[in-house]
Amino acid sequence: MAVGVKDVAAAAGVSVGTVSNVLNRPDRVSARTVERVQKAIRDLGFVRNDAARQLRAGRSRSIGLIVPDIGNPFFAEVARGAEDRAADAGMTVLLGNSDESDARQEAHLALFQEQRVNGVLLTPASGDLASLQRFTDAGMPVVLVDHEVAEAEFPSVSVDDVEGGRLAVAHLLKTGRRRIAFVSGPRSVRQVAQRLRGAELAVAEVQDATLEVVERASLTVLQGRAAGEQLAARAAEDRPDAVFAANDLLAVGLLQAFSFGSGIRVPGDIALVGYDDIDFASATVVPLSSVHQPARLLGWMGVDLLLKELDGGDHDRRVRFRPELVMRDSSSG
Repeated sequence: MAVGVKDVAAAAGVSVGTVSNVLNRPDRVSARTVERVQKAIRDLGFVRNDAARQLRAGRSRSIGLIVPDIGNPFFAEVARGAEDRAADAGMTVLLGNSDESDARQEAHLALFQEQRVNGVLLTPASGDLASLQRFTDAGMPVVLVDHEVAEAEFPSVSVDDVEGGRLAVAHLLKTGRRRIAFVSGPRSVRQVAQRLRGAELAVAEVQDATLEVVERASLTVLQGRAAGEQLAARAAEDRPDAVFAANDLLAVGLLQAFSFGSGIRVPGDIALVGYDDIDFASATVVPLSSVHQPARLLGWMGVDLLLKELDGGDHDRRVRFRPELVMRDSSSG
C-alpha cells in the first residue's frame, strides 16, 4: 500500500499541514520539525504525488523544449544550456523532437499543455507559426529559440543568420574563390533562407563572383554526402571552387564525398565552410571552418527569458547574438 501524507504526519507526530509545509514551504517550519518530518519520509519511503500537486497548483516544475532534430549536436547543446538554467530555477526540461514536422510539433505542444508545463522553448519546424497563438492565449508562454519573427507576442532568442552567411562567403571570397556553391536544406527553413541571403550579399560585393544554390531535402550528413557526390561528378571546370554549407552536418557529408574516392582536395580544389561550429567540426579529417553559434547560451537564455515572461516584469523580449567565423584548414589557402 502506498504511503501517504497522513502516514508521514502520524510517524512524525505533526499535523498534515505541517508535512505539507515541509514539502512546499520549509522556511515556515522550524529546523527541528523539518528534520523530524524528513526522517519519517525516509523511514516510510514516502514519494510525493507530484501530479496531484500540479493539478492543485495549475503548473508543474517543468519546461518544454521542442527542436527539429535532436540528432543534430547543435540542438543537443541547446538542450544542455536549457537544462542548466532550468536547474538553477528548480525546474526540469521535457524534450520533444518535431523531426521538422508541423504535425509532430503540434502534438508535442498539446501534450506539454496537458502536462501543465510552465512554458515552452520552441525552434519551429517551419515558418508557419499560426497555431502557436492558441497555446499562448491559453496561458502557456512560448519562447522561440534560434528563430525570431516580427510579431511582438513571441519572445525570441536568436543569432543573426544573415550576418553569419555573409561572414562565411566573404571569407571564401577573400581567399580568392569566385565560384561559390551554397549547399542548403529546404529554403522554407528560416535559418537556411537567411544564411542564403547573407551569402548573396557577400557575392554582390565582388564583381566576378557567382553563387549557385544546391538545395537538399534536409540538413543531414547523408544529404551533404549526396550533394558532394553530385558536385564531384561534374567536370573540374564546372565545379565550384568553394562551398558554403548551411550547417556542419551537411559540411561533414560534403567533406566525406570529396575526401574519399573523388580525388577532390579540400581546400586545394574546393574550400569548405560549415555553420554551427559543433564540437567535432575541429576533429574532421580536414578540420572544418565554421560559423560559430553559442548553442548552449541560446538554450540558457531561452529559459531565462521564459522565466522573465512568467514573472511579468519589464524586460527585453528579443535577444539576438552575433555569429563568429572560426577558420580552420578546410578553407585556408
